[in-house]
Amino acid sequence: MNTTGAGAPAPSVRVAVADDHPVFRAGLRAMVEDADGLEFVGEARDGDEAVALCRAAHPDVVLMDLRMPGTSGVAATATLAAELPGVRVLILTMLEDDTSLVAALRAGATGYVLKGAAPEEILRAVAAVAAGQSIFDSAVGRRLAGLAVGGGRGRKPYPFPELSQRERDVLDLLAAGRANPDIAARLALSEKTVRNNVSAILAKLQANDRPAAIIRARDAGLPFGSLDPAE
Repeated sequence: MNTTGAGAPAPSVRVAVADDHPVFRAGLRAMVEDADGLEFVGEARDGDEAVALCRAAHPDVVLMDLRMPGTSGVAATATLAAELPGVRVLILTMLEDDTSLVAALRAGATGYVLKGAAPEEILRAVAAVAAGQSIFDSAVGRRLAGLAVGGGRGRKPYPFPELSQRERDVLDLLAAGRANPDIAARLALSEKTVRNNVSAILAKLQANDRPAAIIRARDAGLPFGSLDPAE
């Protein structure tokens, strides 16, 4: 419902599902249809169908599996990022290896959640991604932090000297998948200050969005120190 005016409900978040398992698709559809504030707009069995569905229905968020017959979820995500940047891709997969995670982020996914997540976690992730945040469940956040460390034993010079110390602290938490309110609480900052710092980080790193900043940090071998995303 797209009603406007004082006191009117917020527009529903339009959600599509792409997964090759019919039972899992049915479960996701039921979850979305039962949730307040969400509208189910269609489902796809593979990457090609996912792209076609998004071209026709223009969902706000598509729940995308990675491993599907034919065109993969990564390839479909890359196509959507290029053609329909307004469609946010939330990866929902069994795969938690580094290669799959980085490939999805490079393709343009704005969230990555494992299929073992509880329904309420998936719904929170949908809401966060629809609001423009990047979201990762705790297991994926730990992998991101590990990737950012890069396995190096000695500390190297900080690769982004243009960042202030506060911006470095924000980037640490950003790379662990923390949302702005959490970053603000951890660093004792206002959410407005965090937003300003995130904007400055993206500009200085020449990154289009939060996942792109994470990839820039990983490629540079950025050491994230003692960050523990499981806290």
